[in-house]
Amino acid sequence: MQIPWWKGSVIYQIYPRSFQDSNNDGIGDLQGIISRLDYLQWLGVDAIWLSPIFKSPMKDFGYDISDYRGIDPMFGSLEDFRNLLQKAHERKIKVIIDQVYNHTSDQHPWFLESMSSKDNPKADWYIWVDGKKGKPPNNWLSYFGGSAWEWCEQREQYYLHLFVKEQPDLNWRNPDVVEAVMESITYWLDMGVDGFRFDVVNMFYKDIFLRDDPLVEGRNSKIDFENYYRVFDNDRPETLLAVEKINDLVNQYKERVTIGEVGSPMGLPAYFLYTMPGRLDLAFNFQFKEITTYSPENYKKLIRDTESLFQNIAWPSYVLGNHDSKRFTERFDDSNDKKGNLQILASMLLTMKGTVFIYYGEEIGMEDALIPFERIVDPAGKNLWPDYQGRDSARTPMQWDENPYASFSTVEPWLPVTKDYLYLNVKAQMSDPDSLLSFYKKLISLRKNNDCIKYGAIEFIDIDPDVMAYTRSYQNEKVLVLLNFAQRTITIKASLLNEYSKVLLNNKSKENIDKLLEPNEVTILQ
Repeated sequence: MQIPWWKGSVIYQIYPRSFQDSNNDGIGDLQGIISRLDYLQWLGVDAIWLSPIFKSPMKDFGYDISDYRGIDPMFGSLEDFRNLLQKAHERKIKVIIDQVYNHTSDQHPWFLESMSSKDNPKADWYIWVDGKKGKPPNNWLSYFGGSAWEWCEQREQYYLHLFVKEQPDLNWRNPDVVEAVMESITYWLDMGVDGFRFDVVNMFYKDIFLRDDPLVEGRNSKIDFENYYRVFDNDRPETLLAVEKINDLVNQYKERVTIGEVGSPMGLPAYFLYTMPGRLDLAFNFQFKEITTYSPENYKKLIRDTESLFQNIAWPSYVLGNHDSKRFTERFDDSNDKKGNLQILASMLLTMKGTVFIYYGEEIGMEDALIPFERIVDPAGKNLWPDYQGRDSARTPMQWDENPYASFSTVEPWLPVTKDYLYLNVKAQMSDPDSLLSFYKKLISLRKNNDCIKYGAIEFIDIDPDVMAYTRSYQNEKVLVLLNFAQRTITIKASLLNEYSKVLLNNKSKENIDKLLEPNEVTILQ
């Protein structure tokens, strides 16, 4: 049986606004991505995932879609997208698009019609509730602050929005809505996209009785929604039937992938639940990226828990960062060997059993920008300031070289370029065989060409509390990975190394097997 292409693959997330500007308006676009495909081919990634590129008023930077089938002119045209598909496929790079089916923009024709009256054909396409102005139907809160309910004078009712008020939630209990979503998915499958990342997929259905979310006893967070268990506004059992319906549709096409953003309070069990047979292929393991200590113990525990739960029933995925969180380089502000730290985590990520995701710029060690309040554009950052400063700091322009604006654009970009771009950029690192970028390229190449690392079983070995050691075994092959998180040299027992004869990768330029692990040393043996 042929193994699906996405198992063991490396998927590279692009935030289109920030990757490459081709028309000098300060905003990245599709032609810009096309111009950088040779770089992505050189890096060796299997697929790219594009954050939303669809028509949108940009109240949440594309996650408020006003036309599921149209490309926003900011990014280009439908012809540009078809061109991107073709050019990527020519380079053996698959293209995954980001679709948002929990909610639309309030400028979507569906919502404009729905809000026009209580008896129009789309009156029940969104979640409308009777009530009294000033008294929302329940205590549900928006993830961007305040009540999740907005009063509409036109209908004299409330509508639900789990995000900003310009993002009304669709009513998945209406079969016409489900049919319209399936038609949208079919449209892009027919065009040739290789898969979908489904935004907040676990929120499609809400509690039919609209019951209040329970209060977390004793918690008094400054961010209001953190004080509630989000029980009734997500993870309803009906949602699992929805993802099964989506899966049935997508499986009618060959070699496509479905990926779910499952931001669930259940954590790991939810990722498993949504990726059981007949459901989604993958769900992001957010717990992995939320580990903030540079120590192997928490990673080992989570990987072991994942393996124990998933076994051979579902396929795991791992991610260290994305567009909704701070870049993971921020964990090492007090480190005297940040590059070594990043090499350790990259090696761990890219030798895991599962599918791995890289967020643009991670391969060169891009860092968070310091965004002053007056430059913040993220609605969450604006609404929750200063308790939460938003997501803009991890969405700054890709740093290509030392030219003005890092050659992302010739004009002032929509977000400022980080100040370290003069030396922390692709051009400088491509020409340096010892750079982080060169190391990423070696890791990705090793993964792509080694079935043992892509598909093999994983088993941990206890050597030292500061060492993450594990084997990957597949058919008759076996690989040993040794990652020294410590700032001290650690001795490995010779008996452990006896069955290995070849160094596949080492970040200290060692060509022979050595029982001494230097600080932040990566050794991968076969």
